[in-house]
Amino acid sequence: MRAVLVMVLLGLLLPAAPAVAQEVEGPKEAIRQEVERGPVRVTLVVQPKEPVIGDVIELILEATGEAGVEVLMPEFGEALGRFEIVDFAPSTTLTPAGDSLSRQRYRLQPSRSGPQSIPPLRVEFVDRRNGQQPAPEGEDAYEILTERVRVDVRPILAADAPLDLEPAHPDLGPRRTGLLPIWGWAIVVLVGLVAIAPVAWRSYQTFTARRRQRSAYEVARGALDDLLAQGRPDADAMDAFYVALTLIVRSYLEDRFGLRSPELTTQEFLTEMGRSPDLARSHQQLLRDFLTQADLVKFAGLRPDAEAVGQSIAGAERFLEETRDQVRSESLASAPDSPVDAASEEEARHA
Repeated sequence: MRAVLVMVLLGLLLPAAPAVAQEVEGPKEAIRQEVERGPVRVTLVVQPKEPVIGDVIELILEATGEAGVEVLMPEFGEALGRFEIVDFAPSTTLTPAGDSLSRQRYRLQPSRSGPQSIPPLRVEFVDRRNGQQPAPEGEDAYEILTERVRVDVRPILAADAPLDLEPAHPDLGPRRTGLLPIWGWAIVVLVGLVAIAPVAWRSYQTFTARRRQRSAYEVARGALDDLLAQGRPDADAMDAFYVALTLIVRSYLEDRFGLRSPELTTQEFLTEMGRSPDLARSHQQLLRDFLTQADLVKFAGLRPDAEAVGQSIAGAERFLEETRDQVRSESLASAPDSPVDAASEEEARHA
């Protein structure tokens, strides 16, 4: 009788074993980042860690803020590079402790294999708690910036896959050993040159762009030193001095950060600069003040005194030195993704 009861109990328990194994199975390997600033903690999860071309990549951005803190999540599709967005699901809830939990879930589709990256994502917040400063002085909100995420998309064909080709028939007979005539070799060489020409041209353009970016600071610093060696300008040479000074800064921005600067008006450039994730808010404000002062000299006939000219020169030198070794994915302080503020636009428009 006892044996029968044991067998019945075993029969009831055995079907449940697979379900328990599925519940304890861990999640897929993922890339995880955590950044915290004051009352807000930001978590970024990207999985799988090593996708294969054709896989859907899941990106989850979560921001937890204490009670009384207003969290502002990124706009839809901001800074996602060349990934195709398959699905997007935002949500906002409250935790049992009363904190706010804002969440954005993206499902992305890579367009090609190889190394790719997800640019930094920006989360802003306003501290409305009693006794706290809502935002840094002169700014609308605090900022938190995630790190750039590198994703290596593997091709479908494995690296160790056999590449040996076998003929459809076991024996095709002896090969012909005759050599091509001269005109045949000429055609082969011509076809080879045509085939590799686009690749060589793209490689040359990439090398040139990287070399320009590496030498952007040296070029700008040398041009600025040459300009300052001519001495401080008088009233008659003030326009030419500010034209040369702003051209140095704008050319440096184009070579260093890829901003289309020299051919844009000041207002167009400020709008373009506001969309860049590579310039910190403090550097953007420095450039706004510098360009506004220069436009007043060039277009409004302003003749600044020696102290104002020295401040413009110091502003240009400070911007070059502080961005000389700047990494494109900054940690916490970065450029906002909003247009130029109304006051700066009004000053630029007036100028």
